[in-house]
Amino acid sequence: MRNCTSARAPRRWQNICALDGHARQRVIPNTYIMIKVCNLLTGILLIPIFGAIAGSHVEQLRCEYLENPPGIDTAQPRLSWILASNERGQRQTAYQILVADGADQLKKDVGNLWDSGKVSSDQTTFVVYGGKPLASRQECFWKIRSWDKDGRVLPWSEVASWDMGLLGAGDWRAQWIGRTTNVEEHPAPMFRRELTLDGHIKRARIYICGLGYYELYVNGRKIGDQLLDPGYTRYDRRDLYVTHDVTSLLNRGKNAIGIVLGNGWFNAQTKAVWKFDQAPWREAPRLLLSLVVEYTDGRTDFIGSDGTWKTSTGPILFDSIYGGEDYDARREIPGWNKPGFDDSGWQPALIVDAPKGELAAQMMPPIKADGIIKPVKLMEPKPGVFVFDMGQNFAGYTSLSVKGPAGTEIKLRHGERLFPDGTLDVDNIGEFVRQTDKTQQYQTSEYILKGGGTETWHPSFTYYGFQYVEMTGFPGRPTLDSLRGVFTHSAVPTAGTFECSNPLLNKIWRAAGWSYLSNLQGIPTDCPQREKNGWTGDAQLAAEQGIYNFMPAAVYTKWINDLGDEQRPTGELPGIVPTSGWGYGGCNGPAWTSAFELMPYYLYEYYGDAKPLCEHYAGLKLNVDYLTSRAVNGIVNIGLGDWAPFKTQTSADIVETAYYYRDAQIVALAATLLGKTEDATRYGQLAKQIKKDFNAKFFNAGSGTYGNGSQTSLSCALYQGLVEPENEERILQNLAANIGENKNHIDTGILGAKYILNALTDHGRTDIAYQMATQKDLPSWGWWIEQGATTLWEEWDGTSSRNHIMFGDISAWFYKALAGINADPTAPGFKHFFIRPQPVGDLTFVKAEYNSVHGKIVSDWNIKNDRFILHVVVPPNTGATICVPNAKLTDVSEDGHPATTAPGVISSSQTGNAATFEVQSGEYNFAAPSLAGMVSKP
Repeated sequence: MRNCTSARAPRRWQNICALDGHARQRVIPNTYIMIKVCNLLTGILLIPIFGAIAGSHVEQLRCEYLENPPGIDTAQPRLSWILASNERGQRQTAYQILVADGADQLKKDVGNLWDSGKVSSDQTTFVVYGGKPLASRQECFWKIRSWDKDGRVLPWSEVASWDMGLLGAGDWRAQWIGRTTNVEEHPAPMFRRELTLDGHIKRARIYICGLGYYELYVNGRKIGDQLLDPGYTRYDRRDLYVTHDVTSLLNRGKNAIGIVLGNGWFNAQTKAVWKFDQAPWREAPRLLLSLVVEYTDGRTDFIGSDGTWKTSTGPILFDSIYGGEDYDARREIPGWNKPGFDDSGWQPALIVDAPKGELAAQMMPPIKADGIIKPVKLMEPKPGVFVFDMGQNFAGYTSLSVKGPAGTEIKLRHGERLFPDGTLDVDNIGEFVRQTDKTQQYQTSEYILKGGGTETWHPSFTYYGFQYVEMTGFPGRPTLDSLRGVFTHSAVPTAGTFECSNPLLNKIWRAAGWSYLSNLQGIPTDCPQREKNGWTGDAQLAAEQGIYNFMPAAVYTKWINDLGDEQRPTGELPGIVPTSGWGYGGCNGPAWTSAFELMPYYLYEYYGDAKPLCEHYAGLKLNVDYLTSRAVNGIVNIGLGDWAPFKTQTSADIVETAYYYRDAQIVALAATLLGKTEDATRYGQLAKQIKKDFNAKFFNAGSGTYGNGSQTSLSCALYQGLVEPENEERILQNLAANIGENKNHIDTGILGAKYILNALTDHGRTDIAYQMATQKDLPSWGWWIEQGATTLWEEWDGTSSRNHIMFGDISAWFYKALAGINADPTAPGFKHFFIRPQPVGDLTFVKAEYNSVHGKIVSDWNIKNDRFILHVVVPPNTGATICVPNAKLTDVSEDGHPATTAPGVISSSQTGNAATFEVQSGEYNFAAPSLAGMVSKP
């Protein structure tokens, strides 16, 4: 029986990391026994012996986390699905997958690429394709059926698909082209090519890598709704290409392809302290394109980018990822991307060098527009200077609607705060650009009217972080309808929702969501205005927040590759990824670079995906070896430490060494998954030694404290599992005393903010964590809300960026502590999980839902008429430990009957002052007499 009342970090981390070098296996009665097999070529195979899923139908078919992805380049893709059932204890006992090169084959139940046959297994995630070798451009259609717990076969699923991309350089049949090799030439280059197609078109795909960003047109129509594509990478190591289905857009006869290129990060135009203008990959924009047209008679045409393409410039005069975009509508060229356009005045495209990076398929959701934001207020602080208040801080751009004479110039400046006189204040967010050159354009759009009617425009190759927009040059007086905000981010699906009876916490949860999405732009960034950098520390701190609320796994997988691309041969990693070379100095201690270990680990813990841990094992190991080379007597003293504390500083060596310890544990785990027993033993022993050295250096046995006794020092030791069991209670008491001395306020930086709430909950003091989380004066998340914040801020006092993710783990804590939805690290991917609701403080209800890789998990509790009511949903093919707090086992009912004998309940016990139930899948309704405001303690 699992312990319901405490999920202590030491136990959590030591269980998963096989510190003795041996794989550990938990046996859950009637649920599953799992064997883990990891192969660097095929990824992770989870081969269960006994099963637990099934249901009435199969749904949500995915390939490498994506729905019907086009143009992937994984030779053996991994397939996943979910089974739905309302029946308790339902599970899958077997499955069969059919993969065919045409949907018609599947109608006949023929898998001419792969027929798995009936496989006795409960596996529904990351099943590795095992059929015929797949070639470039191969279309693959697939469906799945499963057998339930009683051996009954269920209906076939709907048909899903994936396409293979171009797997070899020779498959492109194209050349890299550009307009110029001058990186300082500002107008955005435009390219076109006309072509004649002779025959009935069966299928047509465009494969394109347009650097830095591209917009693609076929016969005058823009292709796709993606923005700022392809994703940002270390371009001299890896360049992403995108696949587009253009079958329905091509005609028999004349056709035209048009492309506009933006600079993006590939050709940074704005000088800043990070020196992207000096990046080793920097070149003028360029593109590689291959159009493959298949005809119904079996013929295939290949049209690639080459010297026959034509190029010119148009209305985009300047574009910069930091600076903004300038557009002269008078320079628009009607019909340039349609057949029949006279391009005799255009120049032939240049054949240019390919980027140094390897081409790879973009296998993550693109950036898209997610909503229109209407201004809530229009002010005129000075004559002719208009300021729009969007009412929400966010990442994206503005869309302008205006009517006026040709040549009228309108300037739009974007920022997140105002000066006392009501004008826009960008001093803080623009500081790192202005340090280099004060005259540079920053977060600014400029639009020149063409005249003749209402004109609507928005930038194509930049984005801003803002709440306020300052407009000058508008002809007449604008209205609230003259401007719209467009919220943009990586188009990841929503995974979780949270709501409780405390309105302040609901506002913090919403603000955290806005910050998270604003900072998911193909990479996890720190802020969408000042830096837009992939700060590794910020990303790892916010990872669990992202996972509970959204589905960022594909973006994280891509960014883990970016981390690998940045690693030096010594094992050293920078503080920001990607980087031009900046960030290898004092900002790259393990609290930041542990993102390389932690991000793959989170994919393993929350999704059951071990492939990133396995694929990057050599790099993870090298990083730990690098830290070992920097350690003195087991202590690492490099890095930024607990960044942005309120008042109390914590020595960097405490937090940095703690991450060194976690890194060693994760490498030991990865070694175990790979069957590398010697490495598993070595790094497991290293972790033990680090823990010993940590306690020898920092633990004061007399006072029962670590370091200077700060909240960060104490919670770090607890959260990271570095406290010896006999000392935990003393450390917890001292932490509680410190918090009490600070009037129940937090006094940490970004690292401590993640540790402290989790450490308190893990050790049975969610009541204290709740008091801290609900404060409304400085310092607190609530103080930000009281100041009108709609996103999370960078500093407790609000002096810096006002859209940051690094304090956002409180959002994950809402799910883990208040709703009680907790992963079980011994059963990755929520194969088994815990429901441990915490009815603390003034809370009267909490409702949370989380869409796991196995289906929806629900924890919905309320206190009514002195009774604690708990509604839980456990997805098919999983099991859970459900804890009813402050209840006697004999007092708990389920659907009005004794819970101990309810269908689906495997076992039950009294664990401390909580009633604990081990259950199979299904929907449950527990009730017990309530002791509101109490928290279960170990």
